[in-house]
Amino acid sequence: MSAFILYGVPGKMTRRLVGVVLGTQGLSVFFGALVARALAAANGADTSNTFLLIGSFLAVLCILDAGMLRRPWGITVGWVLQIATLACALIVPMMLLVGLLFGALWLTVLVQGRKMDEHTSRVDAQWHAETERSATERSAAERSATERSAPERSAPETPTQDG
Repeated sequence: MSAFILYGVPGKMTRRLVGVVLGTQGLSVFFGALVARALAAANGADTSNTFLLIGSFLAVLCILDAGMLRRPWGITVGWVLQIATLACALIVPMMLLVGLLFGALWLTVLVQGRKMDEHTSRVDAQWHAETERSATERSAAERSATERSAPERSAPETPTQDG
């Protein structure tokens, strides 16, 4: 895949799409943390609050990373968060499904977002070239119209000396 990136600042559309995925992933991870806490509390384990704390921290990291995608390391942190979301399946087995779903979304938006960014840059370049060509033609037409409408200049008359 040519759009498979691990590090760097993605294009505008890619950032938007990846940000949406990370934001919703953060919400899902937080709800998973609530489930982990409830399951641990129901089993009488002392780790229920720890699960909630770690899950909440992971959820906040997802949401913060959605805003940090303009940094070169933002995509790298996103990959780490994808792995961490999959690791949540060790506590709550259904988080494996959530991790796989968001991993697939992550890959999809990286690939499709890059394609959209490339298409947008091609269309922008084409539009700018058309605009520049149109402006050049317009200014050339205005110059030729000005030259045609300018009055013909005759030789200056020399003053006569009548006296």
